[in-house]
Amino acid sequence: MTWGEGEVVVQISAIEHHGYCPRQAGLIHIDGLWADNVATTKGNHEHRRVDSGEHRRERGRLVLRSIPLWSETYGLSGRADAVEIWPDGRVVPVEYKSGTRHGLTADRQLCAQALCLEEMLGRPVTEGFIWYGGPRRRHPVPIDEALRSDTLATIAEVRAMVASGRLPPAVHDERCPVCQLEPMCLPEVTSRPSSPDDYVHGVVFGCDT
Repeated sequence: MTWGEGEVVVQISAIEHHGYCPRQAGLIHIDGLWADNVATTKGNHEHRRVDSGEHRRERGRLVLRSIPLWSETYGLSGRADAVEIWPDGRVVPVEYKSGTRHGLTADRQLCAQALCLEEMLGRPVTEGFIWYGGPRRRHPVPIDEALRSDTLATIAEVRAMVASGRLPPAVHDERCPVCQLEPMCLPEVTSRPSSPDDYVHGVVFGCDT
């Protein structure tokens, strides 16, 4: 899969948003909506060091922080929390998350960063790490063919969604109460075909008595 000229550029952050909930990704990357809650505020606080852009040497490695990334091949744009240059020349992206591990969503985001670094630097990127604030430890992520294939498929799905300009349907499940966009998404209303009309007539215009 390669990106065609004139197609939508996919933000790397959209890959994780889409993995968590396609509708959340649509609200952010199609409608341009955002809101903070306790979880995102905590994450922003814990991200201060990463976002500082300060580069330093740690344990023999050069650690570059808040690095802009792009790929002309795959039509990607974004930023890496950190990129480590190891003494043996390996380039290793590191993503920071405030919570705990949930499936492959963050792995795909990290893989997309690796794809960009490979193109930008002209060298292979075969591994990365995700630092989780919950257990306070780094989780190794091999950038193997299975993850690359999965990530490229997700990039294609996100690009198609953004290009369509249409929000995916709400699912209204256990993710909704902790999502910062729940008040804008209204999953209890939009997840059922008849609910939007009922909501407009019964609540917005007060037609119900």
